Parts: sequence; C-alpha cells; structure tokens
Amino acid sequence: MGVRSVAIKAYREGVGALSASTVGSLLAGIVLSGLKTEFRLLPGLLVLVPALLATRGNVYGSLGARIATALHQGLLTPSLSSRDKRLESAVVAALTNGVLTSAFAAIAAFVFLWVLSEPAVLGALLAVAVLAGLLSGLALSITVVVVVFAGYRRGYNPDTLVGPIVTTTGDIFGVFFLYLAVKVVLAL
Repeated sequence: MGVRSVAIKAYREGVGALSASTVGSLLAGIVLSGLKTEFRLLPGLLVLVPALLATRGNVYGSLGARIATALHQGLLTPSLSSRDKRLESAVVAALTNGVLTSAFAAIAAFVFLWVLSEPAVLGALLAVAVLAGLLSGLALSITVVVVVFAGYRRGYNPDTLVGPIVTTTGDIFGVFFLYLAVKVVLAL
C-alpha cells in the first residue's frame, strides 16, 4: 500500500469523526454559554471548567487507547456480550481516575483562588466536580467502548476514532453534566 492510499484511507476514516467533533464542540459551547448566571452564583466555577473538560479528554482518551491497543494485539474481542476482566478493569480505572482528578482540580482551583484572594466555596466546587466527573465518566466510558468496538468491527482503525470521539463526547457530556451538577449543588 502506497503513501497516497494510506493517507486517503486515514482521511476517509477520520473526516467524519473530526466533523462530528467540530459540531459537538460548538454544541457544548452553546450549553456552556447558558451557565452565565451559574458562574456568578458559584464563584470559582469558571476557573474549574477548563480543567474538568481537559480531564475528560486525557482520562478517557487513555481508556480508548488501551482498548484499541488490546484489540490490535488480539487481547480483547470487540464484543459487549463477553465479560472481559481487562476491559472491566480499564473502565473502573478510568472512572476512578476521572473522579479523583476532578476532585483534585476542584481543590487546586480553590487553592489558586484563595491565594489570589478571589471568592470560592470549596464544598460547592468539590461537589460539582465530583458529580460531573462521575456522571460524565459513566457516559464517556460507555461511548468510548461502544464506538471503538463498532469502528473496529467495521474495519476502521480505532486509534483514528478515539481522539475526535473522546474530544466531542467529552465536551458534550462534560458540559451537560457540569450544568446538571451545578443545578443540583445550587438547589441544595
């Protein structure tokens, strides 16, 4: 296979995922713009948003890469019907890392804001971060596994799909569940 044919194949596999990523990120931005009031009501939230969204991409991108590598090596079959301990362990590790990293981001945001003498409420930031991290993590874990398996079964390179899919779903689920978590915390 020549360089040109490999490039064309990679482009065909990636253009749909990249297009979906662009549209999804714009939708997430629209939802985020709806949080103007919440940003005023919950000091420090705006500082926390980029860290929470970046965490989704990092943690669940790694999950997708692990699954893709296991598929390429033949260590994992692309089937949801078989209960594979490696897959379950990878998902549990990703969820744990996602929630712990979200908690760390909330604490770090609070500390930075405290040092800068800016208002912030640690309990509220922590509750928002952990709840949003758990809910978006569950949704992202399912999405990553299903998309990687489906793509692999259709002959796509899962490594080509993981980046754009995790970015898009991470932004969409991250912002949606952040919005939901903020509403829950403010209602308490």
